[in-house]
Amino acid sequence: MKKHKHHINGTVYGHSVKVAYLCYRHHKRYGLKMDIKELIIGALLHDYYLYNLHGVGEKHRFHWFKHPKCALKNALKKYPDLTDMQRDMIKHHMFPLTPIPPKTKAGWLICFYDKVAAISDRFETKKNRKISFHNIPSKQ
Repeated sequence: MKKHKHHINGTVYGHSVKVAYLCYRHHKRYGLKMDIKELIIGALLHDYYLYNLHGVGEKHRFHWFKHPKCALKNALKKYPDLTDMQRDMIKHHMFPLTPIPPKTKAGWLICFYDKVAAISDRFETKKNRKISFHNIPSKQ
């Protein structure tokens, strides 16, 4: 995941960690009634599609619409005990590009923070990358 570019200025790994961090912060700030470990695992695996999206060929066609199912399939091969919440997070994180919305609160959370992180990834420059989301103070 560290080798594959994502949103022009980042990697799939960096993007997934950013989404997981944003979900973690939200959970801590608002005291959500859900298992934080379950939330973080789902967030880390939401883009677990394991191919270079900038490649050519049929696999890369309509990537934004198809990669959630591919990510879920790959995640289930490696981690077969994923919970229903984690499966929902991975499979529906691209709503509204994919037609079926998330069914869980965690699914909606990752859907939102995936977009926030994607915008951040897209417009982040090398100069400000060192001071990105890691240095944002959280409400204690």
